[in-house]
Amino acid sequence: MIQLNDVHMLMKKSCLLAMLCILSACSDPGDELNSEIDPVILEDLIQHTDEFEKEVYSFENGLHLAVGYGIANSIMIEGTDGNIIVDASDSVAEAEEVYSHFRKINSNPIKAIIYTHNHGDHTFGAAYYYNLEEEKPMVIAHESTSEYVERIMGILNPIISKRSSRMFGTELPSSQVINVGIGPYLGVSQSPIGYIKPNITFSDELKINISGIEIELYHAPGETNDQLFVWLPKHRALMPGDNIYRTFPNLYTIRGTPHRDVKSWIESLDRMRAMNPDYLLPSHTKALTGETIMETLTIYRDAIQYVHDQTIRLMNKGHSADEISNMIQLPPELSSSPFVREFYGTVRWSVKSIFNGYLGWFDGNVSNLDPLPSEDYAKRLAALSGGEKKLFEALEKAILDEDMQWGLQLSDSLLALNYETEATNKLRQKAIQHIGDRALNPNKRNYFLSSANELNPNYRAQPLLPQTSELLSEISIDMFFDILSVRLNPEETKGILQRVCFEFDSGNIKTITLRNRIAEISSESKNCDIRVKTSEQIFKEALAGVRNPLIAVASGDIDTGGQRTNFLAFLSKFAE
Repeated sequence: MIQLNDVHMLMKKSCLLAMLCILSACSDPGDELNSEIDPVILEDLIQHTDEFEKEVYSFENGLHLAVGYGIANSIMIEGTDGNIIVDASDSVAEAEEVYSHFRKINSNPIKAIIYTHNHGDHTFGAAYYYNLEEEKPMVIAHESTSEYVERIMGILNPIISKRSSRMFGTELPSSQVINVGIGPYLGVSQSPIGYIKPNITFSDELKINISGIEIELYHAPGETNDQLFVWLPKHRALMPGDNIYRTFPNLYTIRGTPHRDVKSWIESLDRMRAMNPDYLLPSHTKALTGETIMETLTIYRDAIQYVHDQTIRLMNKGHSADEISNMIQLPPELSSSPFVREFYGTVRWSVKSIFNGYLGWFDGNVSNLDPLPSEDYAKRLAALSGGEKKLFEALEKAILDEDMQWGLQLSDSLLALNYETEATNKLRQKAIQHIGDRALNPNKRNYFLSSANELNPNYRAQPLLPQTSELLSEISIDMFFDILSVRLNPEETKGILQRVCFEFDSGNIKTITLRNRIAEISSESKNCDIRVKTSEQIFKEALAGVRNPLIAVASGDIDTGGQRTNFLAFLSKFAE
């Protein structure tokens, strides 16, 4: 039997829900802030919302673009006896709404779903289309797409989910979210998600005929490393995914992603230009037709190259990333285009990412190589200003003078000193909200207003991604063991040498060896202290909290060979 003290120990550590929560956080929403929208300061951003008016745009050649139903567009291509969906929305409910309009146009079965890349707003509605048909459609993507989906949902999920929630304002009242730059809102948290793992993949290019439609897919790294574009040669139609939309691109995104290779992005745009398309149907913002396409593609790639080349030029002159970010602005020849307005990415953030991509985080200034810890720096700053009270008074004055960025940075030092934390946070909240209310870039605006909201005393995080058994079935068991590895609490494993072997009904064998305060993951099933037998699905559901892990062990669904208490104690070492 499981001993009461062992159960108490696990619950104290928030069990495995907190440990693994693949799709984080559980609780009540916080208080709403009284944020105001200034129609004068934010006029351009408010007008940008027109780009996402909910509508299905149809073209005489059988192409249909659904805009405004969520953050990303969906495209339907009509074939002779079936249709193809390019990008499947960010939830099952959103896909269903989009398809209610597509079906009226052409109700033939869905023969294929194409992911332009791994992001959830392009993939999480796929299960709706997939489950419509008795004969399951092909799901086509680049060969690395699944890996990137699992990476986002896996080892980095807690921090990526939190930062994504801030950037897209998913915890803000709708009255505060003007738009999210490339769409009206992110709806992924409002409905079950239905990711389907690709069953047809390729490396460089794939030419395929589906329902009489000749389709060419080309790997085109840009916003993501797995990005592809779709070319329909007979339609002369290009679907660029997220490599172009009506705003300056996220060469770096503040929610955090793998480094985006700007040079490859330019090259991908050049490959698209070589097609000389008559139709351009992006995965965000409205379609383009005719002569404006080539002009827009050229302006877009030139703006990216300008930022890239000038960053490198100034790097080579010895300037730091901070300095360069304040030195580069797009020239009028480029900035006059509506396609490079900073409604998503910014030149400043892009510069810092390009710098980091080439030279890494060290800016070359020796004082920044091993700087003082923030608390030590704060103590010295306080001493220099006449004490902590004087530093706090400087914060109060900064807020009173609406010198908000300075106030924000002063609050960092006061919080590092744990000085008047409650009062400091109230002033900090005012600074964050003031800056957010006036930010023309929606990513910055939403991030700031969300961060201000989090400082409310009653704030509780809300889950970004609802989780289901169906979703977990599409995710490899390897990802779950990768998560376990990075969630190990080293303070709980001092002096421990232990090996636990997992035998799954699939025949898959995984082993975790605790040694030197790390968890080595392998497939070596010998000299095991504990042997666990279960199905991959049951284990995934238990780790993700879809099924109660304590009950799964107690019932024998997770068979521990009579070592339930020891196994639960082992799992507790992976909880913070």
